[in-house]
Amino acid sequence: QNQPLDALDRLVHEPARLIIVSQLYVVESADFLFLQKQSGLTQGNLSSHLSKLESAGYVEIEKTYLGKKPRTLLRLTTVGRVAFETYVASMRPLLDRVIPY
Repeated sequence: QNQPLDALDRLVHEPARLIIVSQLYVVESADFLFLQKQSGLTQGNLSSHLSKLESAGYVEIEKTYLGKKPRTLLRLTTVGRVAFETYVASMRPLLDRVIPY
């Protein structure tokens, strides 16, 4: 079933957040510095996008310590996983019309 483009989850569709969500989708959790390296985002930019995803209930942010060093762990919530899966399912028909296999 074809979904119109405006039915896409704009929170996930934004390029930086799509990178974040897709990176977190394939791991149980990730440390902030790892995600920063993987995404290529600045610390401030990553923090800003993570705040938006956390507000939507898509990402859980856990502040811990590794010895005496602060550590921020990030994970997709169940809601975030479903949002990403729905986004991917919505994009497939659009891409199938453009990219011949």
